[in-house]
Amino acid sequence: MAVDLLLGLQWGDEGKGKIVDVLTTKYNIIARFQGGPNAGHTLEFDGIKHVLRTIPSGIFRKDSMNVIGNGVVIDPVVFVQELEGLDKFNLDYKSKLIISRKAHVILPTHRLLDAASETSKGKAKIGSTLKGIGPTYMDKTGRNGIRIGDLELDNWKDKYRALANKHEGMIAFYDVKVQYNLAEMEAEFFAAVERLKELQFIDSEEYLNQALKDGKSILAEGAQGSLLDIDFGTYPFVTSSNTTASGACTGLGVPPNKIGEVFGIFKAYTTRVGSGPFPTELFDQVGEDMARIGHEFGAVTGRARRCGWLDLVALRYACQVNGVTQLSMMKGDVLSGFTSLKVCTAYHYKGKEIKHFPFNIEAENVTPIYTEFKGWKADLTKMTEASQFPKELNDYIDFLEKELELPITIVSVGPDRTQTINR
Repeated sequence: MAVDLLLGLQWGDEGKGKIVDVLTTKYNIIARFQGGPNAGHTLEFDGIKHVLRTIPSGIFRKDSMNVIGNGVVIDPVVFVQELEGLDKFNLDYKSKLIISRKAHVILPTHRLLDAASETSKGKAKIGSTLKGIGPTYMDKTGRNGIRIGDLELDNWKDKYRALANKHEGMIAFYDVKVQYNLAEMEAEFFAAVERLKELQFIDSEEYLNQALKDGKSILAEGAQGSLLDIDFGTYPFVTSSNTTASGACTGLGVPPNKIGEVFGIFKAYTTRVGSGPFPTELFDQVGEDMARIGHEFGAVTGRARRCGWLDLVALRYACQVNGVTQLSMMKGDVLSGFTSLKVCTAYHYKGKEIKHFPFNIEAENVTPIYTEFKGWKADLTKMTEASQFPKELNDYIDFLEKELELPITIVSVGPDRTQTINR
């Protein structure tokens, strides 16, 4: 057996949660391998919208196990809020949800440190969600972090106290106004830790590799998107973990030779949240219409997403570094009604035309080169088969498949799990 991967290929918000939910019936185990509660996976079915932040998207399927891997960072307070959101659906998550002992814990002071650091940057801020993700990964690589397994030790609070004191010193160093009541935050945090300890903690790399030996099927679920990868994204406007395929190996403890299919998820257009370069961004009515029709607001943060045309230079790059084997195109229905559509197929970069993704895509270096397409007016949301697609949509898909040299096997035509068409 192999571990299949599901990854976002843009700047996040591609609709990964929905496709995981659709695919979960084929897998015994769904495993989240990186990131924290700074992004949400939205699943919609039976007329209800569910937003998950840390819990894998297979939690609503009764036959799947859900693993939070060692590469994830966990905020106990947010995690307990997620559990409370699941309580109303009578899910037996205590038997279906297990957590790696090697996953790192987000402390209250991590969130405070995040806010102080971002505030100190002024206009140069990177657009942090202020969830404490970056500082937690900094402590992880600095070998100071607290891991889930530490919570099983009698003296873990001593380690917590030492690290929290260090953080307060760092907050003072930034010399910015960050008002907080740490005692109040800690009371909520310690209560959440006790609730978290009701779940099963595991040595996840042993669990997953044994599952493969036992013939179990595993789907690894990523958060954020490839262009936010700490190494391969638009640095420094990135997240703090490896969101690309390699992150699944380090975030779960499975070897590269056990990776099977790599499902790449992308929107039929492009969006970005927060700061950072965005070559195809639209500042006109078309961009506003995309945002309005596509409900482009963050599932967790509520922040408005910047919108633009599909960028094939960036998408081709993401497919390359991830080793994508098949694609899912999301939100094709949002483009219905536009008279014409554009796709960026190359960049003007420092006086040359290039098709590869360069080191710097700031506006002063990059101008997108577009290919234009005739739009379609048909309402895709009621369609149930690919044979119903209008010619213009098929032309759009065919062009993308030729350019990317990959099959688009799934087209999403609405938010509900039933609005998913296989090609």
